[in-house]
Amino acid sequence: MQDLGGWGYDWLWGVPLTVVTLVLHVSALALLNRVVVSAARSPSFKWHPLLRATVLISAAVLISVCIHALAAGLWAFAYVQLGALDNAHDAMLYSMEAQTSYGHTPIMLSARWHMLGALEALVGVMMAGLTVAFLFLTMQQVMRRTD
Repeated sequence: MQDLGGWGYDWLWGVPLTVVTLVLHVSALALLNRVVVSAARSPSFKWHPLLRATVLISAAVLISVCIHALAAGLWAFAYVQLGALDNAHDAMLYSMEAQTSYGHTPIMLSARWHMLGALEALVGVMMAGLTVAFLFLTMQQVMRRTD
């Protein structure tokens, strides 16, 4: 399995992790959109339209950050289980940095797992794009409901 440029196991673990992460991410965003738009439509939510939209979009942003953190936790768990990193603290920090392209700490995956880290960075870019698109769509739908 190591014949794919020496990264066979990275791909063996990285592709399923990528698929699971993105399916869960899209599912969570779709559910969040449904809840936020439904709340915007609710006749019992009688706040001023601008305040209601501000609260709903702010909640959506906060929950989106939590969704990203859960995805990072999934990858961090994999890193520890695979032996790519020694502890959950370093694994979570590495994962958040990989997904956000922050990269300011000296934490590195063991050499055998470098491609897995690159795959997570790709997942982070895709999740960021999906989240921005979701927030834009949700904001449009909420603002339509509050006019």
